[in-house]
Amino acid sequence: MAVPSAPAAPQVIHVLIVDQRLAFRDALSTRLQAEPDLTVVAKAHSAKFAPRVLVGRSADVILLDAELPDDSAVAFCADLTRSGDQSRVVMVSAGSQPERIVAAVRAGAAAWVRKDESVDHLLRVIRGVARGDTWIPPSELGAVLRLLIEDQDRRRDGDDLLESLTRRERDVLFLLVEGAGRKEIAERLQLSANTVRTHLHSLMVKFGVHSTLEVVALARPRLGALPQSGEPR
Repeated sequence: MAVPSAPAAPQVIHVLIVDQRLAFRDALSTRLQAEPDLTVVAKAHSAKFAPRVLVGRSADVILLDAELPDDSAVAFCADLTRSGDQSRVVMVSAGSQPERIVAAVRAGAAAWVRKDESVDHLLRVIRGVARGDTWIPPSELGAVLRLLIEDQDRRRDGDDLLESLTRRERDVLFLLVEGAGRKEIAERLQLSANTVRTHLHSLMVKFGVHSTLEVVALARPRLGALPQSGEPR
């Protein structure tokens, strides 16, 4: 008789917490450690100290205090993006002003969560960004997209960029604009996760931005200039 195989253990998400408030860091760490698929690899009180506590370790998701002094949170996020670090940054903040969210997105942040949201909501965001998703508060999403579009309109003509895309980049772009995350794009286009990551990086380079949300904001109003390709083979 065949012996049933044990269920696969959940993939563990490694989390770094960077927050200037000790009580918040410790309370959040204790709560996250209670989840079977999350582990807190390190905690830091500042962006400057964060690289030191990560020596010899890596983080899949970084929970970053958006209120760190001197705009150091955005600067730290931008440094990670420029270095090619694969960590996904979730900005955690007491507020959700669209201008601040836009600055974080331009720096490469994957999500913005208010500190007065429930822990369950934060857990969903952490797991989502670890899969490649992006999260912006729905109440601010319209204003954030408008600001991103206005900024890109001032910087470049997007139609030329759309024409420069390869067929596969177009496939990825259309799914991205539809709201598909990295995992769904990989499944629908029958691509590996690494190939999807490569196409997304190429799109960001061609659009001159640092996040997929900015790609969507720039591409959405111009998709009429981009003929859809056929079903992926």
